[in-house]
Amino acid sequence: MAITAIYPGTFDPVTLGHTDLVHRASRLFEKVIVAVAADTGKKCLFSLDKRVALAKSTLADLPNVEVVGFSGLLVDFAASKQANVIIRGLRAVSDFEYEVQLAAINRRLHVEVETLFLAPAEQYTFVSSSLVRQIGLLGGDVSQFVAPCVQQAFTDFLAEKSD
Repeated sequence: MAITAIYPGTFDPVTLGHTDLVHRASRLFEKVIVAVAADTGKKCLFSLDKRVALAKSTLADLPNVEVVGFSGLLVDFAASKQANVIIRGLRAVSDFEYEVQLAAINRRLHVEVETLFLAPAEQYTFVSSSLVRQIGLLGGDVSQFVAPCVQQAFTDFLAEKSD
């Protein structure tokens, strides 16, 4: 049975922690869809199109990975893509309670979809998009947390903001 997995998130920005999880998931599943959420309830720094483009660039070396934007309920999107696994990252114990709640509600909404939790490699357990975004917006060096294209996106954003 071919298993398609979805890895959802805002990816604002996509970090090396995210790419670590996608690389490992791509070895476990025939197809991995990185689903970049449009309806996040958060104020994103980068537009949906930019977040999708950065994720595509960062993950271009993985032939079985597709990056797409989506809106609406994740389980509805998963069903439309015939995906039966949702991948969620757990960096620390503090993530666990929220992620288990999401998994339970998603299972209630769409019983055919299972959630699989993956922990990032040790060097990425402290990396979050919100921390990277804050460092980048303050002009700090984000190179150890993101791919070069994402680092350039911060540079470009700050340059446009100062004009």
